[in-house]
Formats: sequence, structure tokens, C-alpha cells
Amino acid sequence: MQFDPFATAGDSLTAPAKNAFPITLHVDQDLPMATKAVYIGTGGDLVIRAVDSEEDVILKNVPPGAILPIRVRAVRDSSTAADIIGLA
Repeated sequence: MQFDPFATAGDSLTAPAKNAFPITLHVDQDLPMATKAVYIGTGGDLVIRAVDSEEDVILKNVPPGAILPIRVRAVRDSSTAADIIGLA
């Protein structure tokens, strides 16, 4: 049996993530890759810059365990949410 029977399936925004990586909050640096979604381990405010945005926005009171289907290019260190995982 093949380990990943979906290995040859095409990737899309609606397909499950193939990659997960811890997000380090930073004042002005972009992530190593854009996300399809972000997982919030510890709830709080999340300050992000979306892939096609020119400015940061604050997502208030994101609950723990939330998966936000947002293509993010940066997560700022002014966020109070923590234990954030990028899904790509």
C-alpha cells in the first residue's frame, strides 16, 4: 500500500494542507511561505498581513483551537495569540 495515496493529486486552496510549520511572531518579517490557513493553539488577538494586503489587520479574540482559512504572509509580534501553526 502506498503511504500517501493522494500524492499525485493536484493542490488547491480547498485541498487539505500538505505542510505545517510553527509560526514565529516578528515585527516586520514575512513567513517562509504563505499559508492556506493558520491554527491557533492559545487564543487571543492575531495581527496578520494577508497575502495580497498592503497593511496589517487585527483579528480580535480568536479562540484556542481555531483554524482560520486565511492566506497569511506575516504574523506580527503584537499578537497576543500564541502557539500558532501555519498550514500550507
